[in-house]
Amino acid sequence: MTTYSIGELAKLLEMSTRTIRYYEELGLLNSVKRIENGRRIYTDDDVRRLKFIKRLKILGLTLSEMHELEYIWQIHKTNDIVLKRLLEILDLHINRIDDRMKDLEILKNEIGEYKSRIKNKING
Repeated sequence: MTTYSIGELAKLLEMSTRTIRYYEELGLLNSVKRIENGRRIYTDDDVRRLKFIKRLKILGLTLSEMHELEYIWQIHKTNDIVLKRLLEILDLHINRIDDRMKDLEILKNEIGEYKSRIKNKING
């Protein structure tokens, strides 16, 4: 079993040690082991978990949504239920993005119309 110090893990995953500790404090990374002197050691499971958290963050999930997924995992201990809930969350995010894109398209058109009116005023 490969183990990593927090510094090695941070370097491997290109994230700060502070972020790793924060995820641990939030309960998103709760399998961390400690050796005799209290130092944290991380395993390949922790690497996979942090990669998953990074992916969820990139996809726009909030810490609260990630915490919900962790909570579901702790209760059911199965990826099936967690992944079904993740699909629901991702659908909600897609819908929000679609709504935002529509709003931005409207704004873009309004800006274009306003520019035309300004040009007409300038050109008399």
